[in-house]
Amino acid sequence: MFVNQEIVPFSNESEQAKLGRYLPAKLQEMGREIRVFMPKFCDVNDRKHQLHEVIRLSGMNLIVNNCDHQLIIKVGSIPTARMQVYFIDNEEYVIKGDRMVDAHGKALPDTDERLLFFGRGTLEAVRKLAWQPHLINFCGWFTSMIPFYLRRINKENAFFSGTKMIITLTGDRFEGPIGGELERKMKTDGATAKDLRLYGQTDYLGLMKSAITYSQGVIIGTPDVHPELIAFAKENKRNVLDYIEDPAEFYPRINKFYDSIVGASNFEK
Repeated sequence: MFVNQEIVPFSNESEQAKLGRYLPAKLQEMGREIRVFMPKFCDVNDRKHQLHEVIRLSGMNLIVNNCDHQLIIKVGSIPTARMQVYFIDNEEYVIKGDRMVDAHGKALPDTDERLLFFGRGTLEAVRKLAWQPHLINFCGWFTSMIPFYLRRINKENAFFSGTKMIITLTGDRFEGPIGGELERKMKTDGATAKDLRLYGQTDYLGLMKSAITYSQGVIIGTPDVHPELIAFAKENKRNVLDYIEDPAEFYPRINKFYDSIVGASNFEK
C-alpha cells in the first residue's frame, strides 16, 4: 500500500511526485498487488482527471477535534500505468491549489487537523476496501500521522495485524510548528503517553522523526533529504535503504527491501 503526498500527473512535477507515480507502477509490473492513496487537493480537477466518488467507501463521519467531518473517497486512473489512485477528500479540509504551505513556507492553518483527518481517513478507506496490506510505504510529511493511527486501530481491531511500515524520506519540508493543539486532539483519538511524547515536537523534523520511530524501514527517496533525519534513522537502528539516482537500479532495490522488511513468503500468499 502506497500513501503519497504527491503523484504525477495529479501534482506538479517534483522528485517526490515522480517517485509517487513510477515506483508503484514498477512494483505492480514486478507482480505486487498494490493500492495507492493521496490527499485530494483543489488542483486535482475531477473533470480533467476523470475522478468519481466511490460511494461504497464514502459517507463515514470522522470525529476530529470533537466535530464530525465527512470522509469522501474518490478514485482516478493513470491509464498508461494501469494504476488507480484513491483520493481522501473533505470539503472543510480541502487545500487550495496543491500547496500545503503559505508564501513563507509555513504550514497552513488547521494543518494539525488535516493531518489527523488524512491519516485516519486513509486507513478507514483501506478497511472498507477489505484489502489487508502486508506493508504500507508512506511518503511526505502530510502522511506523518499514518503510524499513529495504524497503532490506534490495531488496539481496537486486528485488521492491520502484522502490517509493516516503511517511510520514504524526500526533500519536502515546512517552516516552524504546524500550530493548533495536536496533543489534545490526539488524546481524543486514544493517544498513549508514548504517542504524545513522540509527537510533542510539531515542526517538520519532529513529525518525521516520530514517523521514523514507528516504522520498520526507511527509504532515502531523493538526494536532498535532511541529513538529521538520515542520522536519526541510523542511530535508532532502522533498516535504511540509501538513495540511488538511476530508477532502473533503485526500484528493484526497493522491491528487495520490501521483502527484507516483511518477508518474501508473506508477499507470495
